[in-house]
Amino acid sequence: MLKNTITGMLILSCSGCVLLEKKDPIPPVIDPADADVPVLLMPTATAISAAECAGDMELPVELSRKFTAVSDPELLAQSIGEANEGKLCQGQVYVAKQNTQVMLFRGWNASNPASEFGEWWALKSPRGQIAQYRSDYQICYQWSPLDKLTLCSLKVGAKVVIGTGQSATCSDYLDYPSSAKKQVYLANANADLFDCSSYNAEFNWTPIVNN
Repeated sequence: MLKNTITGMLILSCSGCVLLEKKDPIPPVIDPADADVPVLLMPTATAISAAECAGDMELPVELSRKFTAVSDPELLAQSIGEANEGKLCQGQVYVAKQNTQVMLFRGWNASNPASEFGEWWALKSPRGQIAQYRSDYQICYQWSPLDKLTLCSLKVGAKVVIGTGQSATCSDYLDYPSSAKKQVYLANANADLFDCSSYNAEFNWTPIVNN
């Protein structure tokens, strides 16, 4: 029933639109059983000073009680990128709690089916202009045309990194700055996701209004 509801919402919001497709000391791990205590962020790993990363590490309210912060320096290091190479600027490793549902979204390349279950996912369905989405999530044009969208549920116990985007250089003429938008790094998407649905992109030309 929930899947049907979500699918209906996606059809209403996405049909006819272009859909879109990216060591600090370790503190104690928060007890997963303590579901009534808000998640406290651990120190994050960054490729540059945290002050140079856009945004903050606070989870959206609707997700803050669905994850437990844990320590996994190796996984965290995989998700962090140097300046201008994309990936994350700062991040925190989490485990999905029991009795919760987390939906993840990924825009990908229809000409490369293997890219459907890549490492980079979003917490919200793509909306608005494609160019702005690329900038928000540092997705260079040569990495993906963003012509397919896949929506999946995250399995209980799955481990992810959630953080803000690192800057990316796409060419001599195009750079994306670091972004405050939260991104999700999922190292084992094929194993950690289920109940997936895919959607095609369609042309939807919106008139430009000149003020």
